Amino acid sequence: MSRNHTPEAVPASEVARIPGLPPLPPGVEPAGDGTATKEAIALDERVTAHNYHPLPVVVAEADGAWVVDVEGRRFLDCLAGYSALNFGHRHPALLSAVRQQLDRLTLTSRAFHNDQLGPFCAELAALAARAGMPSDAMVLPMNTGAEAVETAIKVARKWGYQVKGVPSGAANIIVAENNFHGRTTTIVSFSTDPVARDDYGPYTPGFTIVPYGDLEALTAAIDQNTVAVLLEPIQGEAGVLVPPEGYLAGVRRICDEQRVLFLADEIQSGLGRTGETFACQHDSVVPDMF
Repeated sequence: MSRNHTPEAVPASEVARIPGLPPLPPGVEPAGDGTATKEAIALDERVTAHNYHPLPVVVAEADGAWVVDVEGRRFLDCLAGYSALNFGHRHPALLSAVRQQLDRLTLTSRAFHNDQLGPFCAELAALAARAGMPSDAMVLPMNTGAEAVETAIKVARKWGYQVKGVPSGAANIIVAENNFHGRTTTIVSFSTDPVARDDYGPYTPGFTIVPYGDLEALTAAIDQNTVAVLLEPIQGEAGVLVPPEGYLAGVRRICDEQRVLFLADEIQSGLGRTGETFACQHDSVVPDMF
């Protein structure tokens, strides 16, 4: 579907026959004339920051793989929250779990222990262990992918200073061209996408960029102050780029030889999205951090 394509409205009778599809929002008539869409987009344009270029569709309801807009038109959701919606919209088991927890407790912060964090992390650690991670691997949940990557960078730098003995302030991390790891200031500092990077300087130092899939370039970039290599096992924003066969295994070998951590950003590729629990498993590779 092109950005400017406007789908045909479907009759109310057809909408009603879609199995599991939720009812339309109150006051929304199927097969609308486009007024609701125009009004919603006009409001967005007036009061929300222009940081994105959405398709001209205003989604109001969803169920499973289907979404319905404010005009009553239905769409198959092939975006799926950029792969975040592994189980579709409004999965009954997920809704039930959320409701049960909200009925018990909303938030404790980390100022207290709670009875859910430990079991949750234990399950994730067990999942990682089945993918080859050490049995004593630990978990730190984050809200967003960018937070997870920022935290991995911090851990790698501290490891470099406290364990490897890199001089204070000299730690360096190697990343790949055409990467996408988030949009925070540190992360866009090593982006090669002008849209993500331009006009956000001064940039955070401490990163070296090499071509994705090039083991020779990676080897040449490592020096005594290199603490980590940060890569996507499959580059997402760059166009779903699968690396050359054996590349990830080669990265793992080089990191072991050079005493460098391997950080695998599996935010888009992990948790079953490529057929394995983690994409690194296709190359029989276990990183130091997922």
